[in-house]
Amino acid sequence: MNGPRVLLGVAGGIAAYKSAELLRRLTESGHSVRVLPTASALEFVGAATFEALSGQPVQTGVFADVPAVPHVKLGQEADLVVVAPATADLLARAAHGRADDLLTASLLTARCPVLFAPAMHTEMWEHAATQDNVALLRSRGSVVLEPASGRLTGKDTGPGRLPDPAEIAELARLLLERPDALPQDLAGRRVVVSAGGTREPLDPVRFLGNRSSGRQGYALARVAAQRGAAVTLVAAHTAELGDPAAVDVVRVGSAAQMRDAMLAAVKGADAVVMSAAVADFRPSALAEHKIKKGSTDPDPLVLTKNPDILRELVGGREPGQVIVGFAAETGDADGDALHHGRAKLARKGCDLLVVNAVGDGRAFEVPDNAGWLLGADGSEVELANGSKALLASRVWDAVASRL
Repeated sequence: MNGPRVLLGVAGGIAAYKSAELLRRLTESGHSVRVLPTASALEFVGAATFEALSGQPVQTGVFADVPAVPHVKLGQEADLVVVAPATADLLARAAHGRADDLLTASLLTARCPVLFAPAMHTEMWEHAATQDNVALLRSRGSVVLEPASGRLTGKDTGPGRLPDPAEIAELARLLLERPDALPQDLAGRRVVVSAGGTREPLDPVRFLGNRSSGRQGYALARVAAQRGAAVTLVAAHTAELGDPAAVDVVRVGSAAQMRDAMLAAVKGADAVVMSAAVADFRPSALAEHKIKKGSTDPDPLVLTKNPDILRELVGGREPGQVIVGFAAETGDADGDALHHGRAKLARKGCDLLVVNAVGDGRAFEVPDNAGWLLGADGSEVELANGSKALLASRVWDAVASRL
């Protein structure tokens, strides 16, 4: 494979079994992946599994294949190093420059982005020694993800769960696209993000909806959390997306529910990003029973306007609060998508507006995105096509500079 060269480190924790799924995602995306497990990791997942999925040999010690000097060359030649899971022991050894196996030696020679995905019990994650090691690694430029919360080994529950392999793969792609995409510049900030498409009930069975998958909003929440923010995600209908690690998720259905949830969540928030695809209209009346298909055409559907949540948020903003809107636009006889985006920014009064040109497989239901970032100060930045996490990182750059 001629894709980016990735070293996948696997430390010895029960979450090591999830590294096989991460490996599959990376290889199927065209990456050339070399797995570097610790000796204890092989107690959980055998070398044959990693070799079969990667197509490359698996070694743990620095004395294997000595003429090739792998403990030096692997790190030197890598485009990205991902360690998942990263146990408390592995983080400690990496922070203190240990080089007692192939993985830690390669970490010392790597000059590419390094991503650690911690996984351990809550008490171990919250211990002062672990937190000091995390801070030290981050100060040296490594990315140490915030872990997810949930079921751990046995009956324990809490922060320390390995983020979903799909999430780690998305953030790995982001670091290959942009190595400086995850600074800790939102630490101490609280942000609110909306995502997904609202559904407006017509009868007990049917609804009016839109094509939003929620991927962009989830990417915004995910990137913000990994840049240090406390994040609340107000999520309408999404394409069965897993909850981002270290994010509080509030579920809603209709535009009215979205409005109520957002107005409650934004109190005290430093920044608000309204990326949800909120329906502009809803049926004027909700049928009590399913509308039957008879021999005649049904009555015309009467619609009424939904509240403009973004304008309401702008009108009630707190001092210093940065508000970002999204606009999915198409060109028409009056102008192109960017023209309509400029007009929408003026109407809404938000600080920043992301304009997406939609249609023909763009923006909705796809993993990538592009557009423009317009500022109330007259700034305009073109957002080149890339992952939705990449676009999210550019949005948070602009927000952080205004906070």
